[in-house]
Amino acid sequence: MPDALLPFLLIGPVLLLLVGGIIGILVREQRRRLQQEREKHLLLEQQNERLEQQVQQRTADLQQSLDHLQATQRQLIQSEKLASLGELTAGVAHEIQNPLNFVLNFSEVSVELVQELKEEVLHQLPATTVAPAAELLQNLEDNLQRITQHGQRAGGIVQGMLLHARTSASERQPTNLNALTDQFLRLAYQGMRAKDKTFNVTIETHFALGMDPVSVAPQDIGRVLLNLFNNALYALRKRQQSQEPGYQPLLQVSTTECRDGQVEVRVRDNGPGIAAAVLDKIFQPFFTTKPTGEGSGLGLSISYDIVTQGHGGQLLCQTHEGVYTEFIVRLPA
Repeated sequence: MPDALLPFLLIGPVLLLLVGGIIGILVREQRRRLQQEREKHLLLEQQNERLEQQVQQRTADLQQSLDHLQATQRQLIQSEKLASLGELTAGVAHEIQNPLNFVLNFSEVSVELVQELKEEVLHQLPATTVAPAAELLQNLEDNLQRITQHGQRAGGIVQGMLLHARTSASERQPTNLNALTDQFLRLAYQGMRAKDKTFNVTIETHFALGMDPVSVAPQDIGRVLLNLFNNALYALRKRQQSQEPGYQPLLQVSTTECRDGQVEVRVRDNGPGIAAAVLDKIFQPFFTTKPTGEGSGLGLSISYDIVTQGHGGQLLCQTHEGVYTEFIVRLPA
């Protein structure tokens, strides 16, 4: 091979090396750009995800704020309705109270007049008219006593209406809930025993040990507890009077500190229970399951308002007809 051709033969491999190097550089550059695009795409996805989470969080916050505003609006509307109803109820109760007082006062005076008439006049009448006159005067006295009795019952209803319409709240103070519960339990039982000496009931108490004082209005919560105890004892007495074989009246009272920062008072009796058909109505004003003359239908309604509106708690009822009734008072600790 001539020496003149040697340079031309070397050009081919050099060109191949140059082309290979250029291609390698282009491939690496392409890979770098692809990697950058992937990183940009991943960064955009992460940013979009964060933005979506922020949008969802802000949407949830706005929805929560809207729900809170709507709940506050409903509470304000309900408060206005209750305030108007309370004013109306108080006005009606006061208007009824005045003529009712006259009825009671004059019926009591009339009873005294009839008794004086019997003492002063009967012995002056002829013997043939004494018996009929005495009978008429006795009937008149009985009627006046019935007027007095039912007038006093109406007065109790009016007082219940005034309590139900009361808007001012008693002052709260740290209260030993165990002692308060025990005090009104004994008061209710002694009151029932005063009415019926033959009535006996087994009372079981389970008070939470070491319970911290609870900020409540003791007079109001005491009224709630007294009403629940009276209702429970009434139910036990009624079932006992039915002479059910083997029946033993049992009243269970307990206090508990809950994990959610609330305290509970449970009042459970093994009385006749409450029918499912009327369970939703028991906290309505003037609704009662007691016979006419034995209940005004305001006790549970007032108790419900004291617990829920006055203390921000709950008053619940669990029952099984023919087995038991349990009322649960839940209060913020």
